[in-house]
Amino acid sequence: MAVEKVFVKELIKEAEIEEFLKKRFERAGYSHTEIQRTPLGTRIIVHVNTPGLVIGRSGRRINEITEEIKHKFGFENPLLDVREVDDPLLDPNIVARKIARSIEKSVNYKKVANYYLDKVTEAGAAGILLEISGKIGGVERSRRQKFKKGFVAHSGDYAERMVDTGYTQAIIKAGIIGIKVKIMKNMPVDIVLEKKVEAG
Repeated sequence: MAVEKVFVKELIKEAEIEEFLKKRFERAGYSHTEIQRTPLGTRIIVHVNTPGLVIGRSGRRINEITEEIKHKFGFENPLLDVREVDDPLLDPNIVARKIARSIEKSVNYKKVANYYLDKVTEAGAAGILLEISGKIGGVERSRRQKFKKGFVAHSGDYAERMVDTGYTQAIIKAGIIGIKVKIMKNMPVDIVLEKKVEAG
């Protein structure tokens, strides 16, 4: 098998594992998964808001999930490592899902968006950008609306290194609502210095 095909096959498997764990750990405040291949086996690092809900009593649930991953995805020796998200308000995947759940409960999308703009920046982020798209606000046609607070880099080195992005969907009667969250936790040092020079 060509190297390219092996690479694509591995990427598909990783996406399937991500989807599998996202469904399993939704209630635990699932963020994302990292997969590391080591000489001892495959380490699967799951980042969640509430690790206790993943691990279960005496580690029973995590053992069950590990066995399920082993048989479902063909890993010989999977090692499941659960880590707590330091601050859920600075994690774009968790924020996106909180927004989605609120929209599914019929809370006005503008109200939800503005609430999280404030909460994320109050938690210490340099900036946040939200994009909500679909049949929002009772309209028949799909549209996209952006909400922003603070500074978020859109392109270049800052955007690649310093901006975290999360995606999810809300399912309502009108259809599927797409939610994209970008969070820039820290302001670039040279921009901070530039502001200080201007202030002086």
